Amino acid sequence: MPRDTPRPAGPPRDAEASRARILAAATAEFARHGLSGARVDTIARRAKANKRMLYYYYGGKEALFLAVLEAAYARIRGEEQKLDLTAKPPVEGMRELVTFTWRHFIAHPEFISLLNTENLHRAKHLKRSTRIRSLHSPLISTISDLLARGTRAGVFRAGIDPVQLYVSIAALGYFYLSNAYTLSTIFGRDLTAPKAKEERIAHVVDLVLGALAP
Repeated sequence: MPRDTPRPAGPPRDAEASRARILAAATAEFARHGLSGARVDTIARRAKANKRMLYYYYGGKEALFLAVLEAAYARIRGEEQKLDLTAKPPVEGMRELVTFTWRHFIAHPEFISLLNTENLHRAKHLKRSTRIRSLHSPLISTISDLLARGTRAGVFRAGIDPVQLYVSIAALGYFYLSNAYTLSTIFGRDLTAPKAKEERIAHVVDLVLGALAP
């Protein structure tokens, strides 16, 4: 490590707070400007952190981008687990999962921006992650549980792939929100309006539950 690279000062809580500020500033910068347009100087300034401290904690711009991606995925997966869907009836649980996914995308537009950037890079950074697959295992287990219980109860048809199902759930919201401005222009309807968004989630829930019906 270079001699002039600072080490975290103070108690662990201070170091944790510094890391959190850097991560928050980096999330905003990457979401707004993408990986190539983001500036480490800007991230450090907004985080009120020494630039060299940023490198100490995260190792560089691309490593910081991966940390931002992992944090974004950890947030949505963690909030999903709080729903406790395995304790709910299958139809209710599936409806809640669909609605939660949609509302999370709306509440965190930076998530969509970050995913757009990473897909431009063909998931180059996520492929280096040692935790991304384990983050998603609980989600697939939860969906599998809902599908199995729904099949036994006669409310869902058998043979649904949980991964395919989740991709469809996410896509029905992701495409709408990431293309809302172009779609609004094409069809002459303001798809960003609150009423339009409520109509959209009602439509998505009907589509998903209808596709699962026996």
